[in-house]
Amino acid sequence: MENVCVESLILKLHDVNAVKFGEYKLKSGMMTPIYIDLRVLVSHPALMNQVASLIYQRVQDEGLQFDSVCGVPYTALPLATIICSRHELPMLIRRKEAKDYGTKRLVEGSYQEGDICLIIEDTVTSGSSILETAEVLYKEGLKVTDAIVLMDREQGGVAMLASQEIRLHPIISMSKLLNVLLAAERIDARTAQSVRKFIQDNNTYSPKDENGSDVPATKKPCMEQTQELSYADRAKLPNVHPLASKLLKIMEEKESNLCVSADVTSGDELLQLADSLGPKVCMLKTHVDILEDYTAAVGRDLQALAEKHNFLIFEDRKFADIGNTVKHQYEGGLYRISSWSHIVNAHAVPGPGVLKGLGAVGKPLGHGCLLIAQMSSQGSLATGEYTKAVLNMAEQHSDFVIGFICGSKIAKRPEFIHMTPGVQLQAGGDALGQQYTTPEDVIQIKGSDVIIVGRGVLEAPDRLKAAELYRQSGWDAYRKRMGHTGK
Repeated sequence: MENVCVESLILKLHDVNAVKFGEYKLKSGMMTPIYIDLRVLVSHPALMNQVASLIYQRVQDEGLQFDSVCGVPYTALPLATIICSRHELPMLIRRKEAKDYGTKRLVEGSYQEGDICLIIEDTVTSGSSILETAEVLYKEGLKVTDAIVLMDREQGGVAMLASQEIRLHPIISMSKLLNVLLAAERIDARTAQSVRKFIQDNNTYSPKDENGSDVPATKKPCMEQTQELSYADRAKLPNVHPLASKLLKIMEEKESNLCVSADVTSGDELLQLADSLGPKVCMLKTHVDILEDYTAAVGRDLQALAEKHNFLIFEDRKFADIGNTVKHQYEGGLYRISSWSHIVNAHAVPGPGVLKGLGAVGKPLGHGCLLIAQMSSQGSLATGEYTKAVLNMAEQHSDFVIGFICGSKIAKRPEFIHMTPGVQLQAGGDALGQQYTTPEDVIQIKGSDVIIVGRGVLEAPDRLKAAELYRQSGWDAYRKRMGHTGK
């Protein structure tokens, strides 16, 4: 599958005048300083294909379940057509008006009552166009749980659709668009500020409380419950795992949702990294089996540094064997992982036995496990039904499973923590199939909780400065997700 960079796509959309600045009138009658006109895509087939690839890439990343696809007429129709044709997915067409002859249907295509339809849209302001399409589908006995949009103007569409039990998955946010164009010197700071102020002053959704009054902006509901509660509030939930509670408290206290992936080969370098970056992180991720000089003292010293700087240790062992084997791998051998690591992770491929084996060692110690639900490598098979099975397994073993390694939020329960690897300040990929996404995309848009950063810090000229940059970026994205616009 073609790997499309969001930043590059934004610049191309600007090149073809799909993003315009000035004074424009929206469908609602509102005047706006920015206009997104994606209808021009039909005249640029290469760019149209890139957009379609990016939308389908998000479908796979999210592990969305559906029986058919429907593009909102008219701009999203060609996008839906390309995606469905290329990947052999059933497609439905919603008519804007019924024919007065033939079947007189408003929805064309083959479907059965109870089928789930994924809606695709080009731009969302209030979310009304998606809801209009959903209501037509509902009348035909279809269900709508998710919609994907290329551009979210961040004016209330996500919250409005969430109130109607439709999860919106934006690919590009208005904030992201402005940041990229500003960095590329396509617009100046005054233009960017003008648009940001307009967006802030013109939210289209005002939910009502039980008395019918408007809910204050700081209390408006987000897509799911994990986004309504702060890290601190989630730490106090009655069913949260004690270790998850501790991590959430650390994140709140240190104002950090940063986990640094310490992929170094020297024990001394690992300890030096833990000591210098410890104040910036909520967690340090290790690959102990790549250390060329590991001794038990390294584990003890690492544990002492975690206490000193108040962070947790996550050994990225990715256990994937039968219960008896992983039990011995966890507590014994050269590394004795359970003696110094608070958190480990596991694949769900072996079935629940892998959690029983690890839990026999970890639960008495108060340790926790992350299940690998999705991976950041291109072509990963951890999608769809596999991700769904991982979620079910976690629900059944929540006395040991504290969350997931994933590309985006997959669980509604706020007790579970979502951690996303492959994060860099600039999205893209490497020659070995690793795909990178930004802190803003991971935390604010995809709803994850922790960013895992490796090379973005380790390969920086100043690791401490880079870690602080990622810490601030991740925390700013979390504050925006919670509805805070100031520092």
